[in-house]
Amino acid sequence: MGTIFHVQFPGLGLEFTLDRVALSLGGFNIYWYGVLIALGLILGMALAFHYAPDFGLNADRLVDVVVVGTIMGIVCARIAYVAMAPFEYESIWDMIAVRDGGLAIYGGVIGAFVFGGLAARWRRVPLLPLFDVVAMGFLVGQGIGRWGNFVNQEAFGTNTTLPWGMYSEGTYNYLTGVQATLAAQGITVDPTQPVHPTFLYESLWCLFGLLVLWLYRRHRRFHGQLFLMYIIWYGLGRYWIEGLRTDSLLIGDTGLRFSQIVALVSVAAAVTLMVYGLQRSRGRTLLVPLAVEDIKKQDRAGDRFTPDRLPASAPHREFVAATAAMNKRLADLDLDAPAGTAEPDRAPEPAAPEQQAEPAAPAQKDAPAEPARTPEVSDTPEAGDNP
Repeated sequence: MGTIFHVQFPGLGLEFTLDRVALSLGGFNIYWYGVLIALGLILGMALAFHYAPDFGLNADRLVDVVVVGTIMGIVCARIAYVAMAPFEYESIWDMIAVRDGGLAIYGGVIGAFVFGGLAARWRRVPLLPLFDVVAMGFLVGQGIGRWGNFVNQEAFGTNTTLPWGMYSEGTYNYLTGVQATLAAQGITVDPTQPVHPTFLYESLWCLFGLLVLWLYRRHRRFHGQLFLMYIIWYGLGRYWIEGLRTDSLLIGDTGLRFSQIVALVSVAAAVTLMVYGLQRSRGRTLLVPLAVEDIKKQDRAGDRFTPDRLPASAPHREFVAATAAMNKRLADLDLDAPAGTAEPDRAPEPAAPEQQAEPAAPAQKDAPAEPARTPEVSDTPEAGDNP
């Protein structure tokens, strides 16, 4: 058995008994914190892989990018927490004991996008569409992962009289230990009273943000817009929620809260880029190049193969079907055939709407027959008539 918490929500008449340990295997404890973080990651990845075709991303190459981004995100989240923690760790093993809790979300977000972006260049995955789909996955992971803080009875706020105020041995013991420190910062707390369940606020904020991005995904105007919306949405919520917390990571002795400073800077930058992107995309329809599976063959094909495109507003099933048809066309392409030779057993590719030929005008009645052309006149079409 691990640490047991008796959690109460007095205003709601609810009580829970929580054990931090989900499972013990041969004396090795698996904590709910880690289980919930892993569950959030898995569901976030599942959503990203499901909608990858809608953003022109190949799922196979996306796997490598997500794995790198996930691992480095966790590493950077822990590094940021250890660097900002208001206490010293006794050993390197304590520093890397992630399953005991202690991840700085903004450190994880920055690490995941930076190293994931580098992996995207390596695997030739379009960067901005990648950030768009991963932003939705992040909100899934954060919305679920925050419940690990509930099991650990951490990441809560100051006292509140709201009906959903929370109290447990965990809140009492922590606030008792930091009461004097908080008082020096001008924050008065009563360890015997309920506190803001800020983990719940952030979880609901993230899940509602996921709904917003999911509904808007087919209306996006430029690549990277969903990513900027994520930065703005999460930053605004995190700035407000961080102001309620009693365990904020501070920047040195400045008294400034790390997450609030990062939130302000990131929101300001994202709003600026959002305005710029909307102005540039005004009056345009975002076209998404479909994901190519065999990029090596695409390189060899050169001008003989051009990826198809669909408007971002197209439904998911249309992206899936069109992507499969395009990759079949590439697989059937005979690179050894002379340029301009029709491929055998291949249906002609339908022309894009703007390239379709206009219907021929009806023949005029009683029109005189066209005189025969002399052998000296070339039958080669003019340059403007080339298909």
